[in-house]
Amino acid sequence: MDEEYDRLKTKVLRYVLYKKRTENEVRQKFAENTGNILENIIEYLKQEDYINDRRYIEKSVNEFKALKNMSIKEVKYKLISKGIKSNLIDDYIYNNKESLLDYEIVSAKNILMKKANILEQNEIIEYLNKKGYMRESINIALEDLT
Repeated sequence: MDEEYDRLKTKVLRYVLYKKRTENEVRQKFAENTGNILENIIEYLKQEDYINDRRYIEKSVNEFKALKNMSIKEVKYKLISKGIKSNLIDDYIYNNKESLLDYEIVSAKNILMKKANILEQNEIIEYLNKKGYMRESINIALEDLT
């Protein structure tokens, strides 16, 4: 039993140290190891802060801000797809509403500028709507560009 625990713990630890992971990703990857052993390992990893979904949200959002143009809605869906509980995501969005709104406006401006030579303004607005940008963000981005 102890040998099996140690073997699985080493595998799981390697998995989470290679790249930041959510609790759900660990559960899915090691699903064949159901039962108390995996649960105990996950609890250990959470206690030792190897798995922390709140911190995962924060790091992911910072990466999105640095690398991508996304709406708040897209950010939320991306995090949900990683298996993070939506109440954790909603808390993060609520607590960081202002900076996320600023990010969404900047993203909308970037898209407006990129697509300005290719598409008509109303087509770009439609595109932003489909991507989940809030009307308010789109309007502010348009005002800032004119």
